[in-house]
Amino acid sequence: QVQLVESGGGLVQPGGSLRLSCEASRFISGQYNVGWFRQAPGKEREGISFIPKGGSRIFYADFVEGRFTKSSDGAKNTVYLPPNNLTPEETAVYYCAAGRAILTADRLAANKYNNWGQGTHVTVSS
Repeated sequence: QVQLVESGGGLVQPGGSLRLSCEASRFISGQYNVGWFRQAPGKEREGISFIPKGGSRIFYADFVEGRFTKSSDGAKNTVYLPPNNLTPEETAVYYCAAGRAILTADRLAANKYNNWGQGTHVTVSS
């Protein structure tokens, strides 16, 4: 098991950006796949992006459209998600998750991940 802690959420104006962080309790790059998800009030949790083990070829959901790029700092066991050009509809709790065996078809399927952080709240409002 691995513990994950998200941070960096807060209030941002429409069109603004944030830098969300996901820090793991130990080095996981070669052992776990990492996903970013979000859950808006009253909606199901949806996948944003997927980093495979080793960090190559990050996969994004269609709605990202290049706005959410991801980077990682392996030395610090931290993965970043800097969402840009946010809209009020993207107000949600943002989560990172880790899973050892994630099939290609399940990269954005929340129920395939068994390690979750507590989430960080993002509010997009003027």
